[in-house]
Amino acid sequence: MPVQYDLVITGDRVIDPANGLNGAAQVAVKDGKIAAVAERLPPHNVEKSVDAIGKIVCPGLIDMHVHVYEWVTNFGLPADDAGIHSGATTIIDQGSAGPWTVGGFKAYVADPAETDVRCFVSANLAGALMGGMEGTVLHNPDMMRVDAIAEAQSSYPDLVKGIKSHGESGGFSFWQTDVLEMAVAAGDATGLPLYVHTGELFPVNEPNRPAPETLMEHVLPLLRAGDTVAHVYSCMPDGIMGPGDEIPDVVLDAYHRGIHFDIGFGVNFSYRIARKMLAAALLPNTIGSDVHADFNAYHDDSKLDYSMCGAMTRLHALGLPLTDIIERVTINPARILGEDDQIGTLSAGSRADITVLDPVSGDWDLADAEGETLKVNERLVPALVYREGREIIPNRRLLRDICETDQLDPVLS
Repeated sequence: MPVQYDLVITGDRVIDPANGLNGAAQVAVKDGKIAAVAERLPPHNVEKSVDAIGKIVCPGLIDMHVHVYEWVTNFGLPADDAGIHSGATTIIDQGSAGPWTVGGFKAYVADPAETDVRCFVSANLAGALMGGMEGTVLHNPDMMRVDAIAEAQSSYPDLVKGIKSHGESGGFSFWQTDVLEMAVAAGDATGLPLYVHTGELFPVNEPNRPAPETLMEHVLPLLRAGDTVAHVYSCMPDGIMGPGDEIPDVVLDAYHRGIHFDIGFGVNFSYRIARKMLAAALLPNTIGSDVHADFNAYHDDSKLDYSMCGAMTRLHALGLPLTDIIERVTINPARILGEDDQIGTLSAGSRADITVLDPVSGDWDLADAEGETLKVNERLVPALVYREGREIIPNRRLLRDICETDQLDPVLS
């Protein structure tokens, strides 16, 4: 008797780095799980068939860096716009919620969303709470308690997957690495990894401004294998690269001892630095978007011109193979979350979270933070998303950096 499936997607390019798959295949789904993947499935009955020939079928994308705590922070975006409607089935909010506010984040952001929403809880008790809690207060050791982070993890183990901290000039000028050291202690106590922002962000106490060329010498040695450092291709002078032309030894050492590098795409991405890092084989481990609204015009996303698919498009144009890119938005972040048996893969029995990308051909010039333009002849745009086998048509509202909707093919049906 033929097997019964709920959904079968047939593609000529199915990419699943977790299983070494890159070619023609059929992906079968039943009861919200991946039922089978094969070049040709055996005889079967199916409720719905999807023809994805000419598209890219892959595990549901995972965005390691978003900000989606609306009205509690001044830069949050709707979770589903940052998630399923941008092609990502799982998103990780980085530090918007702290131990005091993570319960509200669960109730008002994570639970109502169709997207699978997780968080790295802020080292600061109040997270990025508006109304006097912004800026250097994030770095104040008096606003950090190891036991509060441990309680947040034990109360919400499926939600809290790590700790967000900072290694930038503003906080360092007031508190040096005190808060970062406390965050590492919290990581040691809970087993949670850290995700650390780099590049000047908060007001600086100018008499104590650290030298940009040596700041990372204070930050990176504190981090452990399995922690993640963000904005690794940023042009900020106090960022990973510093102001020099050569990759600092402390950066090379961090990468080779197992600290993960995340794009944290955001507003400071530099083609110049990306080329230098890629040439030195310092490939990103993950490709987070850092998608967020305007800090000053509260929750205004009208100037947003970057996205995870936009980062993927640019990295592909810079020469990173598509299979490497897909690996960094699927199985790699899934492993950091400790959930690589359920997400980031098309393995039988895993959750049927799937992204179908449309490689749109054309001729575009995409600019970076330093004003350089990159010639791009293919953009990676989400055509369809499946969450536990349920089909979603992305609205692509936040993909302004790569989407001109009147020029895109209709979504699949």
